[in-house]
Amino acid sequence: MTTLASGTDTLTRDALTVLQPGFPGTTAPDWLLRRLGEGLASVGLFGRNIASPDQLASLTAQLRSERDDVLVAIDEEGGDVTRLEARTGSSFPGNHALGAVDDVELTRAVAHELGRRLAACGVNLNWAPSADVNSNPSNPVIGVRSFGADPESVARHTAAYVTGLQAAGVAACTKHFPGHGDTAVDSHHALPRIDAGPAVLEHRELLPFRAAIAAGSRAVMSAHILVPTLDPDRPATLSLRILTDLLRGQLGYDGLIVTDGMEMQAIAATYGIERGSVLAIAAGADAICVGGGLADDETVRRLRDALVGAVRSGDLPEERLAEAAQRVRELARWAASASQEAPDPAPDVTRVDIGLVAARRALTVTGAEDFTPLTAPPYVALLTPVANIAVGDETPWGVAAELERLLPGTETAGFAGDDAGSVILKAAGTRRIVAVVRDEHRHPWMAAALDTLLAARPDTVVVEMGVPQAPPRGALHIATHGAARVCGHAAAEVIAGA
Repeated sequence: MTTLASGTDTLTRDALTVLQPGFPGTTAPDWLLRRLGEGLASVGLFGRNIASPDQLASLTAQLRSERDDVLVAIDEEGGDVTRLEARTGSSFPGNHALGAVDDVELTRAVAHELGRRLAACGVNLNWAPSADVNSNPSNPVIGVRSFGADPESVARHTAAYVTGLQAAGVAACTKHFPGHGDTAVDSHHALPRIDAGPAVLEHRELLPFRAAIAAGSRAVMSAHILVPTLDPDRPATLSLRILTDLLRGQLGYDGLIVTDGMEMQAIAATYGIERGSVLAIAAGADAICVGGGLADDETVRRLRDALVGAVRSGDLPEERLAEAAQRVRELARWAASASQEAPDPAPDVTRVDIGLVAARRALTVTGAEDFTPLTAPPYVALLTPVANIAVGDETPWGVAAELERLLPGTETAGFAGDDAGSVILKAAGTRRIVAVVRDEHRHPWMAAALDTLLAARPDTVVVEMGVPQAPPRGALHIATHGAARVCGHAAAEVIAGA
């Protein structure tokens, strides 16, 4: 059993218990191990913490040597957002691809296999799935992280994902409540606002969360968004009306409520992370996620002291902090028992390759009937938008690596800007061009580049690895519904006729 350091009072322990900090490096720093001994109950992992499955397993074992019931959380959505495979790209397609297939059993199976791999590495809480309905095509932060734009479909697949993940012994954290899909601002940079009426919110935003709750989602993550219909003054993460009255009261949810990263500018630049953390716990949140950009002992100390100080000043009821800490401990107990009880099915080719199977099924191919697969190495032009912070710019994407395997000699380069089309034509020479885009409909320069390419080289192959909102064009058009490595693999097979 875990033994807490002597001299740590109950209030201080509770304040540490509700924090979910990150840290740098691939081994646990001394300050983190010390905090675990003092009462810290959760740790958040990011791509910077992971070099390989074996290293990750050693890291989580190191954490549990200090506290055996620690919650080890990760932001592993699969698809574009991967931490397990940040250096190579994910072995699993993301939500949008699964929504495009629309086979809930496939979604459940993919989530189960992803959960099995997480559990094998010692991870027991996944900040996934995204239950956001991507109703705004201009959304810069959700996009292919969503199962789609249809609330009923998103609800079905959210429930299937929760069921599959938790059957593998990993707690699901359904996000971003009450729904981040109808936003045109990234909450990493500013505070988004959703101006929708109660009826729209009920049918569109809340339907998938109701399904997740019915499926038994062990955690829900709040969104840093302002929804005036629900609360005109406070963003959801800091709103008593949204977290307590709506989520707990009307929706009947009694699991753990986790905040989105408090260092995101929607909170940090408006309330500050210390005051924001106090307000979040007071509003009904149980765990404070921090560490995507702030990952040190000083941050943990500041947040601990802010919570303790707020209780002592009367700004935060002590029983609310104690209730939040208790919910963290209850989830830790569930995770410990679930990891022992979760079945590990015998390996078979369907399970091992299920990510690629799903990626192949998700492809939407236009023009295949008149297309002759390539036999000579092409020139792959990667039309590269500014990276989504949630995705990160360290994860490779595209089809070049897989085409190089099938067609040795394939060359690739990245392009951006108003003159991208003419620059690509010059660089490609006489080679066949494969133009890879990501959300063409959101980037006028990208659409203009394709105009230029297709006017000069109508035999250009176009691969859309974002949301396929723009009309398909090119000699062959492949929509992968995501930029995971397996999505590129599946598209390359079609291009090369493999």
